Amino acid sequence: MEHGSQLPRLVDHIALIGNFVPRKCGLATFTTDSFAAMRNRYPGMRVDVYAMNDRAEGYAYPPEVTATIPQHDRAAYLDTARAIEASGAQAIWVQHEYGIYGGAAGEHLIALLDRTTLPVIATLHTVLERPSADERRVMEALLRRAARVIVMAEKGRDILRRAHGADMRKVAVVPHGVPDRMLVEPDTMKARFGWSGREVILTFGLLAPSKGIETMIEAMPAIVARHPDALYVILGATHPNLVAHEGEAYRDRLHALAATLGIERNLAFVDAFVEQEELLDYLQAADVYATPYPNPAQITSGTLSYAVAMGKPVVSTPYVHATEILSDNHGVLVGFNDSAAFAQAIIGLLDDSAERSALAQRAYARGRTMIWPRIAEAVAGLLAKVRDSRPQRIGAAPAPAANLTPDFRAVERMSDATGMLQHSIHAVPDRRHGYCIDDNARALILIHRIDPLDESTRDRWTSVYAAFVQYAWNPDHRRFRNFMRFDRTWCEDQGSEDSNGRALWALGVTASEARDRKYRDWARILFDETASISLEFQSPRACAFAMLGAAAMLEAHPGHGLSTRILERFGGELMALLDEARRPEWEWFEIVLAYDNARLPEALIRAGHALERDDLLACGLSTLNWIVARQTSPEGRFRAVGTESFGRAYAEPAQFDQQPLEAQATIDACSAAFAATGDGHWEREANRAYRWYLGQNDLDLPLASVADGGCFDGLNPHGLNRNQGAESILALQLANCAISALSRRAQNVADPEPAAA
Repeated sequence: MEHGSQLPRLVDHIALIGNFVPRKCGLATFTTDSFAAMRNRYPGMRVDVYAMNDRAEGYAYPPEVTATIPQHDRAAYLDTARAIEASGAQAIWVQHEYGIYGGAAGEHLIALLDRTTLPVIATLHTVLERPSADERRVMEALLRRAARVIVMAEKGRDILRRAHGADMRKVAVVPHGVPDRMLVEPDTMKARFGWSGREVILTFGLLAPSKGIETMIEAMPAIVARHPDALYVILGATHPNLVAHEGEAYRDRLHALAATLGIERNLAFVDAFVEQEELLDYLQAADVYATPYPNPAQITSGTLSYAVAMGKPVVSTPYVHATEILSDNHGVLVGFNDSAAFAQAIIGLLDDSAERSALAQRAYARGRTMIWPRIAEAVAGLLAKVRDSRPQRIGAAPAPAANLTPDFRAVERMSDATGMLQHSIHAVPDRRHGYCIDDNARALILIHRIDPLDESTRDRWTSVYAAFVQYAWNPDHRRFRNFMRFDRTWCEDQGSEDSNGRALWALGVTASEARDRKYRDWARILFDETASISLEFQSPRACAFAMLGAAAMLEAHPGHGLSTRILERFGGELMALLDEARRPEWEWFEIVLAYDNARLPEALIRAGHALERDDLLACGLSTLNWIVARQTSPEGRFRAVGTESFGRAYAEPAQFDQQPLEAQATIDACSAAFAATGDGHWEREANRAYRWYLGQNDLDLPLASVADGGCFDGLNPHGLNRNQGAESILALQLANCAISALSRRAQNVADPEPAAA
């Protein structure tokens, strides 16, 4: 290992995530010591600290803390990922412990890591033999994401292999870091604490039942019988979680136990969270250090590491960390919950000063291998090895070279006699989630537009999707239902406004574009019966969907009164929303971005065209131009507004997760703009959005499954969401239809037929 101060392979900037002082817990101390060790060992290294907050008021963090992360605020984790990515950091070092990160078993941390491209090293402070389902899921996600994981004992490696099937090439053993002090005689330190003439046994750490303190208290009568001046010192505040639950009831029970045993004079509680330098003073003043922990699986104990570093003769139960660090006669191990064994071992050390001194020398020598400069060197070496690694992307087939022909096979795969199922597991329909009107309305629109398709197939599936929409109508509530279980029972009496808007949109398109009159007549009648519900809508997107249906109705039935009213009313309301939300840099209808964004300007463009209103058309074109600019990467590629962008007031869109629905909406809006203006700019923008499906995107990965007409569910930081749900498949196939129609329209504009002679 390199022992100079030069940084290995120019790893000069890292992000460090964990707790940090003044938060009072062992992990905060460890993270703070890790930060100091890296900075002291490698002065040229920049270490950005991202500290966890578990309370609303936060902590008075020192300037070394770059930023904080509220434990339960998932959006804050995503913001932190973006900040780390933009900071220029070359790697991330995570301190992982259950209970400090938000979400089930701390899954918010995985969301953060998955949204960066940097290599990750994770120090595991707890490795469980029998994790819960959530703990297993999160740990295995961390193991997949991390380029290296650090455990502090060989047993940790073994558990990761057995319990999680971890790749042992990624697992490194780096001991718990410890401070460096000279070995001193305990008697030289005792006067400071009023312990002169006493033989001191010390246990340190946050007080909790998991520490086994009762075992040592019950050992004290035997020790006192042989050494009347023996003093058992219990150093540490009660664990904050225990205080929150029961106050100091546990400490009171320990006092009562000591009183019952008649050893009050031989027991001292130091109820305080002491700083490191004071702790080391306490340790140096102790003759024997005791760790009576009852949990055999405990992988790490910082207090034990500190005791060994200070050259303390240790008597401990044989939990994992103690077994390893005290091996080869570097300490004394006794049975779990065995007070008599503790008494015998401690009496033996107090009786034999020569043996006690020799054990102290051996422990101190072992401690020198764990001092923080050595730990910093080990971590820097791991950083050097992973510096140039990047998370593996989950890819698919090669990108297609040309635009795709519309393909109904994947839609048919996801459909049955009831309708189109919502979700899939990879390419296999997932019946657990049933159906929804959103997807069946989209499928109904597609069935009118897709070519080639034989007419018997078209008729069959038009009937199925139309029947779903018809059955979804609930006349008692005058709303369409949305979600249906696989057993064909409804999950609700009425669906969301957006789902109702999509149903009206599908009815308008069917009334205008269905190949058979029987379906056009059905759709017109049901639209006339139901479309007035839209006049109660408040959601801007629901209004836009209803406008799209109304514009289609007007194409088929010029002068249709209800459709005209819908377009006029909601056109005016969208323009009013724009006036209210607009800022110099923000040309949008809401102060946030959400899903299906381009549908709002598309609705205005189609309304302006249908009503011959230049103001609606101009507003639609200007807002479409604005959202298209927001959906452009620095390289000039289409970048769908990711779901992580939703709900962030006046914020530039986040990069992920990108979903196929956004590209389709943009293609449709640009097609409407081209039809209204003939401007070739809109054809080019539509094709740019379309090529996102074919692999011209941030990750150079095609989402279209050319072999069967399928489409993957999204573009994540490290690849594709390999599921193929109904929404994604329909988005691709509707995009295929729209881009084919746009190409024909553009060709007609470029090469008009000659006038008849």
